Amino acid sequence: MERLAELKKRLEEGCPGLELREDEPMSRHTTFRIGGPAALMALPRTVGEAKAAVKAARALEVEPFFLGNGSNLLAADGGYPGFVVKLAGDFDQIREVNRGLEAGSAVLLSRLSNALLGRGLTGLEFAGGIPGSVGGAVTMNAGAYGGEVAQVLESATFLDESGEVRTLPAPECGFGYRKSIFSDRKCLILKARFHLEQGGPAAIKARMEELAAKRREKQPLEYPSAGSMFKRPPGHFAAALIDQCGLKGLAVGGAQVSEKHAGFVVNRGGATCADVLELVRQVKEEVLRQTGVELEMEVKVLK
Repeated sequence: MERLAELKKRLEEGCPGLELREDEPMSRHTTFRIGGPAALMALPRTVGEAKAAVKAARALEVEPFFLGNGSNLLAADGGYPGFVVKLAGDFDQIREVNRGLEAGSAVLLSRLSNALLGRGLTGLEFAGGIPGSVGGAVTMNAGAYGGEVAQVLESATFLDESGEVRTLPAPECGFGYRKSIFSDRKCLILKARFHLEQGGPAAIKARMEELAAKRREKQPLEYPSAGSMFKRPPGHFAAALIDQCGLKGLAVGGAQVSEKHAGFVVNRGGATCADVLELVRQVKEEVLRQTGVELEMEVKVLK
């Protein structure tokens, strides 16, 4: 805590425009609506503020946690005793540059998809219902319904481990199933540039509406969740295995295996991180017992 106090002091003195929050509830920043307070959170609005926050933290050997929309995150009930960086301001903008489209890290995928519809650009229809931000989507190569970020990304601009701005073309981003080189590196995505094709607005809109209808039919959008709770096991589908084991509707406290889609754990109201983790433990144990398949959580836990 002494280092965080010193970090706060340095940032207040050296970067007075940077918004800092102490004891900020993580439940406000995750789609699960779960989580205790983060000891210190910075919300940089410019590249200069982001660099200042990252460099000051690492000078004090404080490792920042980079937060997007919190859509693949479960935060501990007791909170996070460290430093969280969440981009805002300039990073929530979309613009056209040299016939390409750039989106800041904080732009929500739903907003980006609608912006592309308005410009008659096709290729990101699949992202309309993904509840994440551009930064998180690039980091984990987000995808759905046969599409993924790697297919349409041209380049990603980020702060590297030393706090310097770098840009990598998509082929050098190491994309795989729900991962990239950013998944294992302590980098902060600043913006992404996409290569998209011109398309007919009516066809783009129809495809987006078709996928939205599928999501409403199959996914428990009426409850807070973190999306798919488990990674896809080789040769199987996690939801099918959980359903096969009769675990739909299983609940611990306010956490429940969705009755609509067994791959989702939802917050039915008042769920805690402890509820979710115990429910996950029970599901993994029973699936392993009945099928011999070991499930692995896709959602990250911050504690």
